[in-house]
Amino acid sequence: MSVKARVSNGVCLDVNPAGCARHVAEQVAAERRLPTVANGPRAVLVLGASGGYGLSARIVAAFGAGARTLGVSFEREPRENRSGSPGWYNNLAFDEAARQHGLASVTLVADAYLPETKARVAAVARANGFEKFDLVVYSLAAPARTDPATGTIYRTAIKPIGKPHAALTLNLANGTLKTTTVAPATEEEILGTVKVMGGEDWRLWIESLQAAGLLHEGVKTIAFSYLGPACTRSVYRSGTLGRAKAHLEATARELDAQLAPLGGSAHVAICKALVTRASAVIPAMPLYLAALYRVMKKQGVHEGCLDQMNRLFRERLYTGRPAPVDEEGRIRLDDLEMRDDVQAEVTAILDTVTPENVWGLVDFEGYQRDFLALHGL
Repeated sequence: MSVKARVSNGVCLDVNPAGCARHVAEQVAAERRLPTVANGPRAVLVLGASGGYGLSARIVAAFGAGARTLGVSFEREPRENRSGSPGWYNNLAFDEAARQHGLASVTLVADAYLPETKARVAAVARANGFEKFDLVVYSLAAPARTDPATGTIYRTAIKPIGKPHAALTLNLANGTLKTTTVAPATEEEILGTVKVMGGEDWRLWIESLQAAGLLHEGVKTIAFSYLGPACTRSVYRSGTLGRAKAHLEATARELDAQLAPLGGSAHVAICKALVTRASAVIPAMPLYLAALYRVMKKQGVHEGCLDQMNRLFRERLYTGRPAPVDEEGRIRLDDLEMRDDVQAEVTAILDTVTPENVWGLVDFEGYQRDFLALHGL
């Protein structure tokens, strides 16, 4: 590894606060070089604002559109003998950059699944002059959630449904391949994953904000999902995560109807596969991503989180026209990833990759570099 870091089972155990700040600053600088988002949002709530698509959406809203932003994320603060989580430092860097450029921002470290957090956001929004939100971004991913109605704790299980799934997995520490077999999910695990990663909490947020009178006329709300190719389907779209994402997409249709009297809309955006702290622990995804990176970079169509969010804001949500959607009502930002020529080349790589030739076929260095950057390394 070009950067020394402890990586175990797809989880990086090290964090560099200065590197996290640098990564945020680079995104902010890149956004400020672009033209202003025409007719963009003015007051934005980002749920899950500390990394990945949530952080990039907040950067586009603030530094691209000049919006005031309120971010919520559940992060670990640093202690005497332990660093904080990467998102802790990302939040600090975002707020500092916003302050330097005269942009209003408030960041709450709180469990977004809790009813008291929803009440706190309403109070903080009013106290800080947000008035009403015209964009609500829902970008939460977590291992567990407590159902506010019953107190039951539900947990995410990333598993196939129906039968075991064997997949080649790329070791992030050294680039070696091994076959991992994942047992099928139980009914309890399927339910738990839907409860955590589905649309129930998104709906509760919109209902809470609407009841508090904090949704602006014409409000837009967006959540993120993924479809992916056949090679990841068993453990993703046809597995427990896919069941949760299907629930999220069904929720979008319900919220779209609910917001219609306000002239509002709700959509799920199907995003490109990217290196995230979550995707690193999904079997088959690291190898697929490393192959995808090689192909899309070679073809000149590779995108990062910020690129995707700029396309979402500039080419989908704020064009002055209804957002273009597919037959299921979803906004497709995975169009370049799912191009026939891209997928054909990725499939050819995955069909021929072996432990002996993997380094010559995939972009392991690019994948690993992006993974470490998530931790400031």
